[in-house]
This record gives sequence, C-alpha cells and structure tokens, in this order.
Amino acid sequence: MHPVSGTSCTPVDWNERWKALQRLQESSKHFEDSSHNWNDPENAKRYAANSQSQYDDRVKTTIAGLDITKDTRVLDIGAGPGTLAIPLAPLVQEITAIEPGAGMVSVLTEQCRARGISNISCVQKRWEDIDPDRDLKGPYDIVIASLSLTMEDIRAALLTMDAVSRKYVCLYWFVDMPFWERMYVDLWKPLHGSTYYPGPKADCLFEVLYQAEIYANVKMMPLQKEYRFLSLEEVTAFFRHRFSVTTGEQERVLDDYLAPLIRQEGKEVIISGDSTYAKIWWKKETQGKSLPSL
Repeated sequence: MHPVSGTSCTPVDWNERWKALQRLQESSKHFEDSSHNWNDPENAKRYAANSQSQYDDRVKTTIAGLDITKDTRVLDIGAGPGTLAIPLAPLVQEITAIEPGAGMVSVLTEQCRARGISNISCVQKRWEDIDPDRDLKGPYDIVIASLSLTMEDIRAALLTMDAVSRKYVCLYWFVDMPFWERMYVDLWKPLHGSTYYPGPKADCLFEVLYQAEIYANVKMMPLQKEYRFLSLEEVTAFFRHRFSVTTGEQERVLDDYLAPLIRQEGKEVIISGDSTYAKIWWKKETQGKSLPSL
C-alpha cells in the first residue's frame, strides 16, 4: 500500500517502458528518409565526412574518459564508419566493431586500409542478433555503445554487454531531445498532420539498469549537433528530403522554421543546436559500490 494514499502501487517495468517508447517512435516514421539507409555506401561516406569534424570534440572527450592501455581489448557496438574506433585504434590492442549497415562497414574497412590500421575487426550484425560464442572473441576489457542504443529489448541487450565485459561497460545516450529530434517533434505535425514521438532517454536507461541490479555511474555532458552546407540551396534540398516535403505549403512551413536557425560562417551555412547526453558506466568488480571517475 502507498504510505500516504493507502492505495496499492504497481512498480514500473522500465524495460517495457523503453519498448513502448521505441515502438511509438517507430510508429512516427510514416515517410521514408533514404538518407538514413546505412547500407548505402554514399550515405555512409557522407556521414563519415561530417563526423570527422562535427564529432571531433565529443570523440576526444569520450576517449579521454576511458581507462585504456595498449593492452586493452575493446568492443564498439554501433561503430558506424569508425567515428570512435579509428582514433581509438592506435591506443589499444584491438577493437571489435559491431555495425549492421553494409555501407558503414565498407567505409570503416576502407578507412582502416587507407590508414594502415590492422587491429579493427568488423562484425556486420545488429547487436540483438549477435551470438557471443560464435561472433565475438570475448571477454573484452571495455564494452562501448556510443549513441547506438536503439535495441527494443534494451534489458537483454545490456545484460549481454555486461556478460562479455570483464572490466567496464560505457554507454552514451541522450538525456533530453537532441537537436535533430526536436526538429522532428516541431515539424512533423505542421508538415504531415501527425505527432512525432521522441525515443526513450537516459533516465529510462538508468532505471532498466537499476532493476537489473547494475548500479551505474552517470555523468552529464553537453552535446552539439551541426549541419554544415555550402549554400542555402543545399540547406533547402537537404531538409526537404529529410522531412519528406513535397508540396508548396510544406515548403513554406519548413522555410519559416529554418530561417531563424541559419547562420553564415565564412563560406559555410550552418544550422546547429545544443542538448545534453550522459555517460553511464559501471565496473564489473565493484557493483553496488562507489566508483572513481573514469
């Protein structure tokens, strides 16, 4: 019974809450945005080119916060085109990169070849489809999932991460709506007449871990998203495609929304926004104890 109201309280199943939020977000995607098809090598190349400058500070912060040596074995889940794995490779013994997108794997493999990197191996699968005994060579010193926690059954995904780590698991996930998601929430109803539902955030993730008796550390960090273009025409073309704009009225709504966000820096046209993300991590040997900062 609730001590004040005298009514019974049903505990929240946070894994089910995560699943519900993921399903709601997926239900929002009534229009196909082919720019996020990561099997397409051209999309992967575009993402890789943007990430080299756009995510530079975040990548440096991530690597500086890891407890690594030249003997460290790393598992990078949702590795993309090697945003984290490529700069991390010279600092560790080896990296296993999990990435389902064929285009992303192609770009990562190409970058390794071009830079002479031989200690990154790729597994082209979703984390949910991984068989640790067959697909991995664990245990790993550090398991990392950086802004890649899109699994529906997050509890099962996290427990597998914990099982294949022998030292640390480090997760990075959104605390509030990132800039790109705020744009969808603001524009989806005016453009398409339906609600866009944001995905689950770090509060839900922490509660899932807590219910699994994994008592993690949390550190909040700023996150900036930038879109850089060479002309206003390029801005217009990109976002009209992104938001499935096809009519004159939709073009007017989108242009009015973007106008106050656009700024010029030299020859580049930039749209950007700030948000917050969290580093959520735990050490296998000290569950339930206070951990030092990594």
